[in-house]
Amino acid sequence: MESKSGRSPTGKSTVRFDRRPDPDPYCQALYTFCPTGDPDGRIPYMRDSDVISVFRLQTPVWEFKYGDVLGKFHIMHDAIGFASSETGRNYTMEWYELFQLGNCTFPHEREDTAAPFWCNQGAACFFEGIDDLHWQQNGTLEKVGEISGEQFNDLARWVQEDNETGIYYETWTVRSDPGANSTTWFESYDCSQFVHRTYRKMAELGAKLASKTQTNYTKIYLYSGEPTYLGDDNTIFGQSSMKTLATDIKKFYHSFQPHQSMIQFILSLMEVYKKVVLEKTFYLYYNFEYWHLPMKAPYIQITYEEVPLPH
Repeated sequence: MESKSGRSPTGKSTVRFDRRPDPDPYCQALYTFCPTGDPDGRIPYMRDSDVISVFRLQTPVWEFKYGDVLGKFHIMHDAIGFASSETGRNYTMEWYELFQLGNCTFPHEREDTAAPFWCNQGAACFFEGIDDLHWQQNGTLEKVGEISGEQFNDLARWVQEDNETGIYYETWTVRSDPGANSTTWFESYDCSQFVHRTYRKMAELGAKLASKTQTNYTKIYLYSGEPTYLGDDNTIFGQSSMKTLATDIKKFYHSFQPHQSMIQFILSLMEVYKKVVLEKTFYLYYNFEYWHLPMKAPYIQITYEEVPLPH
């Protein structure tokens, strides 16, 4: 399979946008996004003289529903907490999917659209309160530093700009192999990446951050040889000459459709195994473009890696 563009994927990261578009009404969340946060994403103003405690927050994904089940596989969700010494109020800030993880990872099939349809926006959510039990019971709630009210206000402005320009959730990090010197083809864009960006911004503003425990984060890797650029929605699904490729991509994603019966789900797993392991194929959608990944062992891996706090 030859590249249609000659472009290189090495180290690709998600693109930035001028503004956040309104979600398509077709996209519906099983759980409402940021139900207690400000609808416009506003963050409270703090007095410059205030001292704001900063907390590292981590808990298993969907802990509210499944407890520590996903934590046993180190599939964790990350956030940051803040507490004002002047007002006594505390807050939680996190970045996650508008329409749940499955919708951000795989597309929908729609009869009225030729191309797979994606509901893959992610956004920051800032709301009052820190649910101590939620974070402490199976995860982490640890104070890692302090910032002034002035630094917090500068951070808030940065968060709102970051949130307006970094829009689309990306689950996968794609690498050439698990080794230390491997090539990263594509970077993920998820909750932990937002936390890392925020810590780096705090350090840039002068914050001193430190943890008494090892700061590990979840990474979900796909392993492949050099990816091949295939095209975008228009070039693949809008041209009759690309019909075979278009059909293959839609067939690949069909195996990941939601709301399948148990028999359909088992048949889908068999099809996924056939494609990814036996045929060594994965179609990645990244920055509105499709790429072919020539998969190789160990194919997919969930790791729990240390990422130190910035100094």
